[in-house]
Order: sequence, then structure tokens, then C-alpha cells
Amino acid sequence: MTTKYKLFTVKSSVSFMVFILLFGVYSCNTDAKVEKAQDSYKFFNLEQGGWKSKSISQNFSNITYTATLVPIQYYIIKEEGAHNMQKIDSIYQKHKMERIVEMEFSQDLKDDLLKSKYTNLDYESSVEYMAFSIEKDFMAITQKGDTLQCSGVSFERNFKLAPFKRLLLHFGNIPENEQIQLVYQDRLFGNGMLKFKFKETPLKL
Repeated sequence: MTTKYKLFTVKSSVSFMVFILLFGVYSCNTDAKVEKAQDSYKFFNLEQGGWKSKSISQNFSNITYTATLVPIQYYIIKEEGAHNMQKIDSIYQKHKMERIVEMEFSQDLKDDLLKSKYTNLDYESSVEYMAFSIEKDFMAITQKGDTLQCSGVSFERNFKLAPFKRLLLHFGNIPENEQIQLVYQDRLFGNGMLKFKFKETPLKL
């Protein structure tokens, strides 16, 4: 084999290796773009679906109680943004045994429900009860019959700008695919026990 032929062979081998390397980089970039597009599409679908499972509403004494099971990922994305779905999934894996239920209270004529005529408390005491004491009035019951107390409540302060009051209820130690029933003992408005049975699990990416 001549030196010229050997040199040609070496150059060909190098060219081929460079081609393979560039093709691999291109393939990785293409795969990453496809994966990012798929994640964006999933995010878009979940966003268009309203992020939430079907709401359950009940009405007593001109007050409507609406309970909605909300995906944990909704709140993760609100904090982290939707640009890194792997990070979102990693955070979700740490919190997938938790559930968030949105509880909304509204008066049929859009009146402020925390007025004393609805709660038999002065306004400030009603606000304090909803912010700090109402969590003991909620519990979740799993399909297996386990009863779980609410582990925390976030009261959304809208400063009378919206015709409803909203709570975020937090529960823990619930298997990922377990259906739950929310039980609310209404001590604030005096309408007794209300039950909201979710027949599905929260939507997720």
C-alpha cells in the first residue's frame, strides 16, 4: 500500500468519524427539540384543560361550595416556569403523595360571605377563622377508608375584590392514583357536613 493511499485512507477515516460525530450532535439536538416540543404540547393541553379535575358543587342556604382537585404540577410550574419539564417532574416525584384541593365559597347574590349575618362572628373574627382555624374542619377519606386530616390551609386574600372566598387545602400521604372524598364540617356558616367525592385523580403531565 502506497503512502499516498494510506494518507487517503486516514483522511477518509477522520472524515467519517467527524461525520458520525456531527450526525450524533445533530441527532441529540433534534431529539432535544422534539422532546421540548412534546413537553410544550403536553403543557399546552393541560393548560387548556384548566389544569383541574372536574369541580363538585353543593348549595346550602344560598351559599355555593365548590371543591376542585388541583394537580401538584400546576403549582410547581407557577413557581419554576415551564421551560424545564425534567426539573418539574423531579420536584413532582418528591411531592406526588400530596394533594391540593381548591375550596371556593360564594353567596348567590355575590355578597361578602364573611359578614356577621352569615357567620355570626364579627368580620375580623371570620377572616381569622378562615385563615387559621378552618383546616380542622376538613378531612380526606381514601378508597381504603383511611381518614387524613388537612395538613394546612392557604387562604386567598382578595380584599373584597372578588365575589367569593377561596382556600387551598393540603393533604399528605395519599397514594398517587388513589381517589379521595373530601369531608367538610361547616362550622363557619353552620350548614353541617358536606361531602365531595372525587371519582378521578388529578390531571398530570
